Amino acid sequence: MSEYIVYNGEYLKKETFQLSTNNRSFRYGDGLFETMHANGRKTQFLTKHFERILNGMQKLKMNIPNQFTVAKIDSLISSLLSRNKMFQGAKIRLAVYRVDGGLYTPDSNNISYIIESEKLEDEIYSLNKTGLKLGIYNSIPKPINYFSDIKSSNSLIYVLAGIFKKENNFDDCILINENNNLVEAISSNIFMVKDDTIYTPSINEGCIRGIMRDTISEIASNIGYIVYDDCILTSDDLLEADEIFLTNAIQGIRWVVALGERRFFCNVSKQLINELNKFAF
Repeated sequence: MSEYIVYNGEYLKKETFQLSTNNRSFRYGDGLFETMHANGRKTQFLTKHFERILNGMQKLKMNIPNQFTVAKIDSLISSLLSRNKMFQGAKIRLAVYRVDGGLYTPDSNNISYIIESEKLEDEIYSLNKTGLKLGIYNSIPKPINYFSDIKSSNSLIYVLAGIFKKENNFDDCILINENNNLVEAISSNIFMVKDDTIYTPSINEGCIRGIMRDTISEIASNIGYIVYDDCILTSDDLLEADEIFLTNAIQGIRWVVALGERRFFCNVSKQLINELNKFAF
């Protein structure tokens, strides 16, 4: 059975679709993306994802077409899921890039976009049965700058962190910034719990403002936890935590069992993932 993608509003067969070698995302990393969770024909937190990609497009001085709206993207995703017969859990990737032309200086600020779908094992968020083993990636600090909160096509620091993770048999690893403070994991935000208080690094520390980061902060506050989302944290702080967990839009919450020789619990993670599923579905 053929699988489809959406290219600039049109449904095309994935196996025959080709991008030009002049594609600016390929040549210069001149693009950005969102990954989203879908269930049935509904995309969870779509409005928030769309607001974030619009913000990134504005920061990168891309022209936003009149027909590029959250309602249009919602309709395209819904139909794409039907065409690909993905009626349970699915991962949606929306990629936006500047159209071909020019060298570093583009000929145009107009955009093209692609939407892809991929089946997930679980239709709702499910907590990992085995806790993650974390490492600290400190070979290359993540800069704190204008681009820190953009989900850019230029993801080299995450690629190198992923290689470090693989070489050292970690399940994930934490990036630090130039001040040696915690930033985020490879594709997730990080939280720590100490004495029923929840902490996560500040956006000013250089992390992506994750949709799930904000959602979990809101849910935790609503059920009585004190949540600080503007923290400056170090690896030493993590070693003093009762619990550590990672969050992203596709997997929800993943709990951490080990950082070095330190071991952690998952009581808060279990509670939060149940509340998340009530909230999201």
